[in-house]
Amino acid sequence: MSAPVLEAVSLEKRFGGVHAVAGVSFRVAAGEMLALIGPNGAGKSTCFNLVNGQLRADGGEVRLGGQSLAGLRPRAIWRLGVGRTFQITATFASMTVRENVQMALISHRRMLWSFLARATDQFRAEAEALLAQVGMAEQAGRPCGVLAYGDLKRLELAIALANDPKLLLMDEPTAGMAPKERTALMDLTRGIVRARGLACLFTEHDMDVVFGQADRIIVMNRGRLIAEGTADQVRNDPAVREVYLGSGATSGGH
Repeated sequence: MSAPVLEAVSLEKRFGGVHAVAGVSFRVAAGEMLALIGPNGAGKSTCFNLVNGQLRADGGEVRLGGQSLAGLRPRAIWRLGVGRTFQITATFASMTVRENVQMALISHRRMLWSFLARATDQFRAEAEALLAQVGMAEQAGRPCGVLAYGDLKRLELAIALANDPKLLLMDEPTAGMAPKERTALMDLTRGIVRARGLACLFTEHDMDVVFGQADRIIVMNRGRLIAEGTADQVRNDPAVREVYLGSGATSGGH
């Protein structure tokens, strides 16, 4: 594998007596989609938040393009080129689709001081180009509050791309979506990842999405990695079948 965009090395995190993440290591390369899955309580959310800087590791290290992210806050990590989408969409309902993307662009260029000075005139073309990438160009002038849920997810993806990221983190990206919408969103994401040469790490509870979209899959259970490989390798791994796929559990929690 070429030099990774994202590298997690022996990550550790404890909450009291609970070893939520225990010696977890993985890599994500440019143009690759890596799925992080596991049953409830496996440590996925904790691991995700260690990468994003929302939690500080008790041990180990996260590197972006070879640079350590140790001690950096989420805002600083975002500025280094990490975009993120969340399980629950977070947009400004009273603002238009275009304005939401413009706000992300303004923030990325460190121009919040000019927010009150006709913010809607700034980066209009760039915002519209991002919306075109996610199939939302025709809805640029609509208020976010009237969008269908699937369209909000597409808008959130455009916002996550506003800082021209090297790494895209997606936390349960298809949660709450209908099956056809899930496939469409992830097909779109995979196309953008390939075209831009991004690295993408995502958590997901829908196994059809995971097996259909991920280039590689890593599986956690009780804070540790128990499997890594392609969809076929993971699907047929006895440990995975025992603790996750065969249990009927869904992902989530810490």
